Amino acid sequence: MNRIARLVQICFLFGLLTGASQPAAAEPLTIRMSWVITPGELAPILFAHPGLARHEGISYHVEPIHFSGGPLSIPAIAKGEIDIGGLGYATIAAAIQGAGIDDLSVIGDVQQDGVPGWYSIEYMVLKDGPIHEIADLLGKTLGVNAVGSMVDLGQRQMLRQRSIDDRKDLTIIEVASPNMKASLAAHKVDMVGVVAAIGADPELRAIARPLFRATDALGITQVSALVARASFLKEHRAAVVDLLEDTIRITRWYLDPANHDEAVKIVADFNKQPVARAAWAFTGQDQYRSPDVEPNIDALQRNLDVLWKLGFLKARIDIGKHTDLSLVHEAAARIR
Repeated sequence: MNRIARLVQICFLFGLLTGASQPAAAEPLTIRMSWVITPGELAPILFAHPGLARHEGISYHVEPIHFSGGPLSIPAIAKGEIDIGGLGYATIAAAIQGAGIDDLSVIGDVQQDGVPGWYSIEYMVLKDGPIHEIADLLGKTLGVNAVGSMVDLGQRQMLRQRSIDDRKDLTIIEVASPNMKASLAAHKVDMVGVVAAIGADPELRAIARPLFRATDALGITQVSALVARASFLKEHRAAVVDLLEDTIRITRWYLDPANHDEAVKIVADFNKQPVARAAWAFTGQDQYRSPDVEPNIDALQRNLDVLWKLGFLKARIDIGKHTDLSLVHEAAARIR
């Protein structure tokens, strides 16, 4: 055997030996994310457009887990069965104060209401009906998706600003969002509070008009935010920062008007609906998303204070004690 062949053989054997001694690459961390509705929450369509997520499948893998309502995810978060949740501010309050999840931390933005140029929840009445101003709601029946929801709190705050007792001077009932148009048309309710997906319905627009909007009563609202337990963040910080970095890049892609046609098709295909029914998504007819995935903590504090003043909380919550934006700031700094 000549010297060159012998050298090649030695290098080959050395490579086998040293390679065998190297530890196997760590498996990506599975991050279980709760979600309720899309496109309000991007969790189940985060990776629909390829090439945006640079860390998915390497440092982390996302497992979206669906819940029919945000509050239903609270026990799963408490038991460690959900790692990151997209929760409305009322649900955040319930998790902290009701379920006693003291180490819950707000780490990112999902959606905000009332930001200028973007959609705000509308409270709609019949165009040909008897209600022309807020005072006309006295003695009437109002339909809301859930008592204590953001939609409900917006109307209660407006009523109280006009010295109308939301518990004595009228009736508030729960109506499933898909049934609001029919309930209003049939005069079963006199006003409905609708989110962007329902408000975009042209048939509803044909018979109803907005009496006021949530922003008129609440200003800017942190509709929902990404939350996680501090213990999870401490143990898996690097993977969560990678996820947030990818989420920022993906959110910016969805918000870019140049990508609107594809983005809407992704939403429509996921929800099994015609593309035209999803055309409002990621436009001014939709609620605001931070391109840096950074929540408005000042707004969130005001929202929680409204909950407290309306009697839905037993004590005021200082959300600053339940906020950690260092991860999303680190993620955003990587891609600026």
